[in-house]
Amino acid sequence: MYGYSGKILEIDLTTGRTKEWPVERQWAGEYLSGLGFNARFLFQEIGPGADPLGPENVLTFGVGVLVGTNVPTASRTEASALSPATGLFGTANSGNFWGSELKFAGFDGLVVRGKAPAPVYVWICDEKVSILPASHLWGRDAWETIRQIRRELGDRGIQVAAVGPAGENLVRFASIENGPFDAWARTGLGAVMGSKNLKAVAVRGRGPVRVARKKEFLAAVEDTRQAILSSPFYGSFSRFGTMLATLPYQEFGALPGRNYRYGAIEGWEQTRSRKVMHKYTSRGVACIACPIACAHWVDVQDGPYAGLKLKDMEVTPVIGFGAGCDVNNLPAIALLTETCQRLGMDMVSAAAVVAFAMELYENGLLAERDMGFPLPWGDEGAIISLLEMIARRRGVGDILAEGVKRAAGHFPGARQYTAEVKGLECFLLDPRARWSTWTLGYITNVRGGDHLRTRNPVENLRYNDNPAPYFTEKFGFPDEMYDRLDMPEQLKREIFDPATKDVNIPRMSKWAEDLISVYNALGMCIRPPVLHTVGPTLFARLYSSLTGIDVTPEEIIRAGERIWNVQKLFNLRHGEGPADSDYPARFYDQPVAAGPAAGRRLDRARVREVRREYYLARGWDKDTGVPGAEKLAELNLLEMGAGVYCSGGSHEDQ
Repeated sequence: MYGYSGKILEIDLTTGRTKEWPVERQWAGEYLSGLGFNARFLFQEIGPGADPLGPENVLTFGVGVLVGTNVPTASRTEASALSPATGLFGTANSGNFWGSELKFAGFDGLVVRGKAPAPVYVWICDEKVSILPASHLWGRDAWETIRQIRRELGDRGIQVAAVGPAGENLVRFASIENGPFDAWARTGLGAVMGSKNLKAVAVRGRGPVRVARKKEFLAAVEDTRQAILSSPFYGSFSRFGTMLATLPYQEFGALPGRNYRYGAIEGWEQTRSRKVMHKYTSRGVACIACPIACAHWVDVQDGPYAGLKLKDMEVTPVIGFGAGCDVNNLPAIALLTETCQRLGMDMVSAAAVVAFAMELYENGLLAERDMGFPLPWGDEGAIISLLEMIARRRGVGDILAEGVKRAAGHFPGARQYTAEVKGLECFLLDPRARWSTWTLGYITNVRGGDHLRTRNPVENLRYNDNPAPYFTEKFGFPDEMYDRLDMPEQLKREIFDPATKDVNIPRMSKWAEDLISVYNALGMCIRPPVLHTVGPTLFARLYSSLTGIDVTPEEIIRAGERIWNVQKLFNLRHGEGPADSDYPARFYDQPVAAGPAAGRRLDRARVREVRREYYLARGWDKDTGVPGAEKLAELNLLEMGAGVYCSGGSHEDQ
């Protein structure tokens, strides 16, 4: 095949057997690759009642078909399984170099079944597959594991996906670390690897990626590159990366300060924002094929953390630990980032769990005797100690390792302090202060409370801080940005007000989710310079010329819609109910305590109205969110949807 390696590698750890099977052309056309392959395959393989931590769970890595080429930012691989965190579709995306190495080794994806009788790691090198003992690596942190495997195999260029102690001990928000500094972080996939006694997957490849129509493909690649470089977001994002967002969150009072109590924090600009990040960073760092280099190498020169070096200074731990846990300096936040990477933990959930514990401590529901040390806000030493307890399930860490939703059941009155959707912690932007496509995505997102699957392509940090409209976002961006947005003209008129360019949130949410599903299927990054400029038209050109399978822009976005609906069907089959797609009670019952958004809280009736409009835009039942027969037929999913129904409540009620 062109573009594709043409094979999927399957490993059964119980038997130690491996096999290869071909990529089907129909699946390629309907689901593309990456996330699309994972969603379709796992729907077929994992039935209701499966244990996320049992050998019956299946872990998949789907490499985007554009990965391994010179398409700008095409570095992404999707990992998926039944989530230990939510009990629903678990999936996470990561860049770096691991996916391209798997592609060069001859595989478009990896399927892992069963459970090894003792710890092992998998070594894949140019189509040769070995299952090697890893008892000597069990207990080591992820960074040590990666270094040791490279030493053992004698090649520093080997790319390694590994779990740390959190994955070994089945922490429900454990990550799979992708090299020392990147990760498949969300939904607890590291615990799935740990449950299979799989410590790591090391890959090395030297094979080519064949291109069907080279001249046409190179022209599409160059047009993609120029589109990204000409984005109004390119310069600032290359300079600041995701830290660009740290000031707007503060200005509009949308920080999750001290576990979503304070929307703004005194001294934030001078201690934790992009204004001070370059004191501690030395250079940009890029994934394979990326012209943006949005990551920044941390190099702390002085103070108590002098000598600390890692990639990167990123908004997620800064908001999570810096605002959520009130740690007031970037070097300490960098140390917490390293701690999570070594232990193998999702930093969003880890910060949310720690902030939850800190609020319990403040309110007397958790005592010093429970941990062996006090847990005041902002104490990075105490946070590191607690993270170690969680990763190794020691003491109260054993309870907190279950995530905030399950942990709250162990502390009377603790439910009011939780911030999660579907069991997945949402810990970035406060929807009470900043109502948007992004924050509606917390409840529409198929993987739970998360900020990365529903992104408005024109959300350019000119934030509307007025949450009252609920149905619209106000931006006031230039006509040029509107004109160059790669979206069908009729749909533009349905989503944007022609006069004001105000955005219809429910309709934009559907478009954004379908579009990002395409990104995650093809293997491209969703950073703002890319998401704003690259859409179905360029994707169709890239895919068609690379693979020789001709598709239209309409077929590309339809594939994204199909992928989103398959994930929804997976969730419904595993017991998701209407109550799972809602915000935590805190956002309705407790107003923001301080900052520009002080006094605001969400209105249940208005949220219900917006959610219904979103369901209608998707062709789903307006009350239950179950995809309708007409929509399933349109997407060629009627057979998959047969027998899938709404449980009527929450999946935990089953």
